[in-house]
Amino acid sequence: MIELLKKGNTSSGVAALGNTVLAVLKFFASAFSGSGTMFASAMHSLADAINQGFVYFGSSLAEMRPSKRFPAGFGRLVNIFCMIAVIVVSIMAYETILKGWKLLQHPEESTDFLLNALVLLAAFIIDGFILFKAMKEILHEARVERKGNIIAQAFKNVGKASPATRLVFYEDLVATSGAVLAFIGISLAQAGILAADGAITILIGLLMVFVAFRVGYDNMVGLIGVAAPVEIETKVAETILADTDTVDIHSLRVLQEGRSYHVEGIVELRKGMTLAEADDIKFRVKNRLLNEPEISDVTLGIIEDDGTASWSSSPKTV
Repeated sequence: MIELLKKGNTSSGVAALGNTVLAVLKFFASAFSGSGTMFASAMHSLADAINQGFVYFGSSLAEMRPSKRFPAGFGRLVNIFCMIAVIVVSIMAYETILKGWKLLQHPEESTDFLLNALVLLAAFIIDGFILFKAMKEILHEARVERKGNIIAQAFKNVGKASPATRLVFYEDLVATSGAVLAFIGISLAQAGILAADGAITILIGLLMVFVAFRVGYDNMVGLIGVAAPVEIETKVAETILADTDTVDIHSLRVLQEGRSYHVEGIVELRKGMTLAEADDIKFRVKNRLLNEPEISDVTLGIIEDDGTASWSSSPKTV
């Protein structure tokens, strides 16, 4: 179990610890000041801490090796744990919106502005650090070389990251934005605009709904089974066709499962080979694919070249 935990998603583990600290600080500030906005922010941090703890544990279990009973491995476990996290976020979002609605109907004055401001500054720094770490993790998992603006690159490649990293990215994007919104809310309330406290609280709750929807959709697709991004499929095809004895790809399917990929395909080989020679080529190509860290399973069939170009992206079939 310790070895599995070491393989868990780093971003979610760090985020779970950071948000636990923030939730305690924010609930403390909310209790002393009576700020609804601070309460909403505290609920958000608590939801993030629970979610990311679930996801870290799920991403660790997903690293278990395939067994006789589960030959395809446990990659989709992380999707299941992410769906549990979505339920938690949804409940917290409901409670937050309900709190904001009550504050709109019955505005309350809040105190200890300086305490709230210091806690929100700490939240902005910690959540911002976690968000930056998640962005780096996205580029690492997408195997993208860092060039230029890391924020733009992270948004562009977030779909290629693992479910756990995507969840951390979306949640802490909202959390960092929420800290700014919460500061605006308590500042306006301090200036006498008490309705701002409830309005910002509702807005933070709606942002949590967005996270629940976005993460829920991504993981629902993952549980059903989704095709790998075009870039991954193209890379697999190029690796297969790089072998001097392969002529064409008759069919190819690359399925994403968690943060790994399963490859199934039928490769066309040049004519006139013996079965032994063809087998050697098949295993040679298979081993090349398995050397890629993101590919966990490869099933290849072999047939003789049929003289018809099947793989349109291949330079050999033009």
